[in-house]
Amino acid sequence: MSVPAHRLTPEDLLSAATGLMAAEQDPLANMANLSALIFEALPDLNWAGFYLYRPHATAPATLFTLASAAPSGQPEASSSQGELVLGPFQGRVACTRIAMGKGVCGTAAQTRTTQRVADVHAFPGHIACDAASASEIVIPLVAQGHLLGVLDLDSPRKDRFSPADQTLLETLVTTFLATLSAA
Repeated sequence: MSVPAHRLTPEDLLSAATGLMAAEQDPLANMANLSALIFEALPDLNWAGFYLYRPHATAPATLFTLASAAPSGQPEASSSQGELVLGPFQGRVACTRIAMGKGVCGTAAQTRTTQRVADVHAFPGHIACDAASASEIVIPLVAQGHLLGVLDLDSPRKDRFSPADQTLLETLVTTFLATLSAA
């Protein structure tokens, strides 16, 4: 896919992402390009990217580790165990690891529900990876009942993310997850 001749708009984002992912099977490449597309298309962002679920701090690095998977002889992992590890992103240097249930990302991962936070400073246990962040939206990546990670967007503007943004981003995540099952 070539770079668009004009700056992407939110209206262009879904079609650009769908076309991009249709041409590429590798999930890591798709996550990297989705981060860039989102960062370019949505105004007032200071961070856009992915955190990937890892059941244990000592788990071997694989692209996706399923929340219900466990090494043989070990108890089954749950979404209250493990951590999120930094994946592809656009923006400033980020927190590398986030515990399940901690901050907006850990809460979205543990509950497997989108977290749209108008004021991160009012969110109990918020993790300030970038002090400039004022609002955040985090969409969990759940495929066939398994947590894979989260898509995280931060903004320096309070109440930046609307219900329409949430719907758009959840649709993008659904489109991305469909490419995993097609691969």
